[in-house]
Amino acid sequence: MNNKLIVALDVDTTTEAERLLDLLLPEVKIFKVGIRLFTACGPKIVKMISSRGAKVFLDLKFCDIPNVVSRTIESVAGLGVFMLTVHILGSRRMLTESMKAVRSIARAQRPLVIGVTVLTSFNQDALREVGVEKPLIDEVLSLALIAKQEGLDGVVCSPREVAPIRRQFKKDFIIVTPGIRPAGSQKDDQQRTMTPKQAREEGVDYMVVGRPIIASPDPQKSARRILTEIC
Repeated sequence: MNNKLIVALDVDTTTEAERLLDLLLPEVKIFKVGIRLFTACGPKIVKMISSRGAKVFLDLKFCDIPNVVSRTIESVAGLGVFMLTVHILGSRRMLTESMKAVRSIARAQRPLVIGVTVLTSFNQDALREVGVEKPLIDEVLSLALIAKQEGLDGVVCSPREVAPIRRQFKKDFIIVTPGIRPAGSQKDDQQRTMTPKQAREEGVDYMVVGRPIIASPDPQKSARRILTEIC
């Protein structure tokens, strides 16, 4: 299913985003807008992508006081995004208020809410540097449990944590994974990676791929190669 692939539009301008859409639509159906593109272009970039018939994964990783995050989610729903992220470490109360806000939104506009566990740029040493001493996998599973208990639709994690999360939460919990790198490509700043085929076999619902596609000399060819691998 090509719906498993989300292409990260980690670029700086609407023009560059439009160029990638021209190359990748309609084979790619979901595009990630992160803090880089959203800061440069604002909400209009979401509307532009939606107007082209694609879905938007708004990956702004909301983390603030509960009232601010819940009100922001209400605003984001008005943009028509398909899925958004919040940091699980923002607290249970923040998650509770976020999901209350989501439930107040009409079903047709309701975005999926996905909790960020541990960034894929982290390894065990990086986790320890910020004061977390428990094994990385235990931290991810603890945060995933909080997300599940608070009613979130799923989590973001590295592909290396997919199998343990899937064993614990079965099929009714969405797993989104960055850190997808085709065989032979650079890891860049990602620490916990897998190939698209490996991630598919682990049970990933959505794979986020950025630089291996958008920095490629031929983004369309690179996307097609990944789509072939995960179908």
